[in-house]
Order: sequence, then C-alpha cells, then structure tokens
Amino acid sequence: PTKRSPLKPPPTPLTPPPQPRNPNQTPQRHTMASAYDREDGLAPPQPHGGGPADAYDPNYVPDSVKTFVVHLYRHIRDKNVYEIHQMYEGGFQRLSDRLFRDTPWPSAEAVAPYCDGDHVFLLLYRELWYRHAYARLSPLTASHRSESWNNYCDLFSVVLHGVVNMQLPNQWLWDMVDEFVYQFQSFCQYRAKLKNKTEDELQQLKQFDKAWNVYGVLNYLQALVEKSMIAQILEREKEGLESFTATDGYDYQGGSNVLKVLGYYSMIGLLRIHCLLGDYHTGLKCLAPINLNQQGVYTIVIGSHISTIYHYGFANLMMRRYVDATKEFNKILLYIIKYKQYHQKSPQYDQILKKNEQMYALLAICLSLCPQNKLIDENVSTQLKEKYNDKMTKMQRFDDEAYAAYDELFSYACPKFITPSPPVLDQPLTNYNQDAYRLQLKLFLYEVKQQQLLSGIRSYLKLYSAITITKLAQYMEMDEATLRSV
Repeated sequence: PTKRSPLKPPPTPLTPPPQPRNPNQTPQRHTMASAYDREDGLAPPQPHGGGPADAYDPNYVPDSVKTFVVHLYRHIRDKNVYEIHQMYEGGFQRLSDRLFRDTPWPSAEAVAPYCDGDHVFLLLYRELWYRHAYARLSPLTASHRSESWNNYCDLFSVVLHGVVNMQLPNQWLWDMVDEFVYQFQSFCQYRAKLKNKTEDELQQLKQFDKAWNVYGVLNYLQALVEKSMIAQILEREKEGLESFTATDGYDYQGGSNVLKVLGYYSMIGLLRIHCLLGDYHTGLKCLAPINLNQQGVYTIVIGSHISTIYHYGFANLMMRRYVDATKEFNKILLYIIKYKQYHQKSPQYDQILKKNEQMYALLAICLSLCPQNKLIDENVSTQLKEKYNDKMTKMQRFDDEAYAAYDELFSYACPKFITPSPPVLDQPLTNYNQDAYRLQLKLFLYEVKQQQLLSGIRSYLKLYSAITITKLAQYMEMDEATLRSV
C-alpha cells in the first residue's frame, strides 16, 4: 500500500464516523488571501470556455480547476469559513468568467480524483455546476432540471439524515436555498409553456414528471426547519439561552452550522414559495419565528435581507396590511440607499437593483391605497417621487387611468407566480404559464376598486378635520350658533 507522508494527514471525509477529526477546531480567519486567489496560485488561462458548446469535454479539467477543487476541498475539511467564502464568492466567479462563459464546468466525475472522491463534496460541486448551468446556459432540458432536483434531494438528505462535519459560509447556504426555490419556480414556468414544445421535450416531461413536485419541495424545506429546531433555538435566544444570532449562526465549538442555518433560511424559502402560490397567510406564518424588528442572520447576506422583506411586504400588501408593508419597504429601501455602493462588485448586484426598483413600485401602490407619508424617510420619499410621482397622482383618482397605473406597477413588481400542478399532455397543448399571474392581478384590481369608496370617505374626513366652524357655516349659509346646534 502507498504510504502517506507523516506531514500530510489523511483526508477526513465530510460525513465522518461519529468522532470528528478535531472536535475543538474553530473556523479560522486569515488576513491574507488564499493560495488559490494569489496570482501565483492560478494557472494561465486555457482555451476551454467561450467556444462552441459542441467543443465541451466534460472530462477535461484545466489546471486552474484542479487547483480550485483541491484548495476548496481542503478548506472545507479544515472548516476554514473565511477561505471557503473567498473561493466561493471570488474564485468560482472568476473561473466561470475566464474559462466557462458559455460552457459547463467539468463533470463531478472528472474532478473526483482531486477531492479523494468525497461524496458530500461532490454533491456541493454539482450544486455549483447546475447553478452555473442555469445562469449561463440555455435552454436547459427537462433531463438537466431533473438531475439538479435529484442532486438537491441527495444533498438535503445527507444534511437531514447524516452527520455533516463542515461549516459553510452563510452566503453559500443562503444561495443554496434561494437557488432551490428558483429552480422549482423555473421548472414550473418551463413545464407550463407547452405550445411550441417538440415531441422529444414532451416525452421528457412525461419521463421526469416526479421532478420538482411541489409537495417534495415544500417537504424538504419544512424538514430542514423542523430537524434544525431553528424555531425553538430562536425562542430560547429571547431568554438568553442561545447565541445563534450573536455568532451569525456559526458553531465555534467545533460543530457544524449547516443544518441550523439551512433551517433558518428555509423559513424564508417557504415564505417565497407560498407567495408564488398565492398563499400569503401561510407564507407569513412560516416566517413568524424571525423577528424582523431586530438584526438577525437574515440581514447578514444582502440577498437574504432583500428577498425576506420583498416577499414579506408583498404578502402584507396582498392581505391589505398596507401599514406593515410600508414600514418594511421603507426600512429596506433606506438600507439599499446607504449600502448598495458596497455591493457593486457582487454577483448579486443586478438583482439588488432590480428588487430595489420593484419595491419602490410596491411602496407607491401601498401609499396610494393607504397614505402613510409620516412613515417614509425623506430620502426614500425623494426617490419615490422621482420615479412614480405622476403615477401616484393618477392612482389617487380611481378612474380608468388609475386602474391602468395599478395594473402596470403590479405587473412589474409582483413575483413570477406559478401553477404547481403538472400539465395534462393528452389535451390540446396550450401555454398556461400566465394563468396564476392573471388570477392574482384580477384579485388585486378587485381590491383596488373596493378601495375607491374608502378614498371618498378619506377625502371628506380630511376636509372636516381641517376646516374651521366659521368656514363651514359660510358654505352651509347659516350662522355659527345655528350650525353648532344642528
């Protein structure tokens, strides 16, 4: 048998036997960049990405990718959260831009020799592989979508039923849940566009009809919430018995943060899915253990912060809780004004700007239906007037132009609603991907018409609360004494 150098310990699997390699080891934070990120750690660019898709060889692993996998695997084994984050946020994006602009990364089987074939690491690698494919390659087949679903099932099953001996950055764990929900949403939209699908595509839909089942998606997220006992942890934290928020969800006693933080972010994932399904009450109920009036783990990752408030505000808007929605939209929009400059180089920057614009549109709707200008910060109010002052003026009139403005803003700012049920492929093939959106728009505009009566009452109340008795007596053509006695 091959002997290992005594200076190089044998690799520790990420799902170890009950006794971890070093139970007292805590995440390290270095001020120096990882060896991979330094210029001397990168091999020269190799002509792999950027070419035609048919030139892709899944078994070819460039030297830069070998280095990336070796270092990432080592840092995950060592629970070095800072270095993992540097490679995840920086290294992966840079390699994708340089080598894999319009081709996939090498297959998991090809990189397996560089991570000792570790099963859990390869699940994580595939999660990145499919996320890259969704972002840069199109169109994806039902087969690819089904394979990604199976990988998530395997990964979450390991977290739920195995012994996970690793700590991952909150950014990665949030992206994992966020991408899981996005791919479910994307599959539902893909499946609902039947009109121009080929016979082969329809056959694949029949073959992979179990992939991204709505009950399976909800069950995995709910299982992560329950197994992590995150609701109980947050409750005990109020009594000073836990320090989950104080440690940003990390375990500094040598344990793993993966299950707890995935459970935490799964509550936000459930809110998002229920908003996509139009079940706003259940969505808000799923988020109830998180106190939005305080800083929490959800505020550490800006994507998590924005997604939480966007869906929370939208759910409250649809449930006619306009004041609650206005308060939260105001807070997050003020936060973005102050801090968006620090995220300009982030891969999420475009999404931050898009959600920012959508939330201004939702805030304009809230203030038109329920004026609460005292709740709005001056900076937010200035931005809102620049963007939507004309439309807000129209929406106060409740005529055809007003309804058109409400329709336009709602259509721009609402989530991409989904129909979760699989299609009946034996019937004449039609597209039904817009059906859920049309239903939610119809319900919203019905509520706007109901508010028209309240608008008139509100105008009279404003008048009578401001007008003097003398002025009112003149309008009614009587003296003050008679008016007071009426």
